Amino acid sequence: MVRPRFHLCRSVKIPMAFKFVLPKLSMGCKQALCMTALWLSFIVTPVFAATPVLRVLAWPGYAESEVVQSFERLYGVHVEVTIVTSDAVLWQKISTRNMDYDVFAVNVAELQRYIATNLVLPLNLEQIPNTRHQLPRFRNLAVIPGLVSGGKTLGMPFTYSEMGLIYDRKQIPTPPNTIAALWDPRYRGKVIAYDGGTHNFSLSAQSLKQKSPFHIAAADWQRAAEHLIALRRNVLGFYTQPDESVQLFLRHKAALMFANYGMQQVHLLKAAGADIGYAIPKEGVLAWLDCWVITRAARDPALAHAWIDHLLGEQASHLLTERQGLASTTVEAAASGSAESLLWLQPPEDTNRREKLWGRIRSGDQLSRVMAP
Repeated sequence: MVRPRFHLCRSVKIPMAFKFVLPKLSMGCKQALCMTALWLSFIVTPVFAATPVLRVLAWPGYAESEVVQSFERLYGVHVEVTIVTSDAVLWQKISTRNMDYDVFAVNVAELQRYIATNLVLPLNLEQIPNTRHQLPRFRNLAVIPGLVSGGKTLGMPFTYSEMGLIYDRKQIPTPPNTIAALWDPRYRGKVIAYDGGTHNFSLSAQSLKQKSPFHIAAADWQRAAEHLIALRRNVLGFYTQPDESVQLFLRHKAALMFANYGMQQVHLLKAAGADIGYAIPKEGVLAWLDCWVITRAARDPALAHAWIDHLLGEQASHLLTERQGLASTTVEAAASGSAESLLWLQPPEDTNRREKLWGRIRSGDQLSRVMAP
């Protein structure tokens, strides 16, 4: 029989008191002591592994490090934040990997397909006491379309913005007053657009003066797609994140940008010293309302409720407005456009088709290939 060698213990941390005794022990005692320490390590380790983990999907700027750290200290947990940059990516993560996340932020229009596929849990408002700090129009959840279904609240309003046009004052001294400016040949190679099919087809429908930017008729698909091919040819580049858009705008001296993140991008560009303006198109401006939602597969729904409550607190609300330039549902914000000009996002007629066709347009396909089955 081959005896185990003493080096078996090298990876085991021996208590300091044992180190003075160890040299005086026989080989058999040393081995026994090492095996005991190894056995104890298996007992102790799970204590550290048992720290609760909250898995969060958030948009850029929604979960600041200070907010995450204060939540972790308050509840003795660890928070894993994953940043998403498009509705398509968010849907892919939740619809195919629902077990991997506990709570996420989504706009109310997009929320409807999560509700329809039973991917989210109803909220217990008693576990979110900070709702008392929200503005009155956000406390009356029943009047906000899409938040309540079957008498149950599925989302908690968090932030909102319109999606206007950011322009360089030197290159465009007169504020652009139409969404069609994105297609203006005078700005060819100086336009920056968002890389997302759902919103871009809405912009195309707006520019073409179709009846609704959210419901493209069967006969209008080809025209809308052709118009987006023209947009692709007019743009300098596409972005998905706010910081990325700022870098593109400054580095390439862009003249015009569609602001998918709205005032968040305005705030970041001004902080970087850019001389910009922000315009609301005469056709109306797309606007989103993002809310926090709990997944059906949440490990600890009570902890997810606590996260939502924390994000409605003073610290998170302050950082959202002061650092990110976004509106908070707890503080009245200065309006960029009139209420009549806001076109709150609605569920589109076919999200999957919009994203599929946009992917083909984005890759450079011609119209015949874009419209192929």
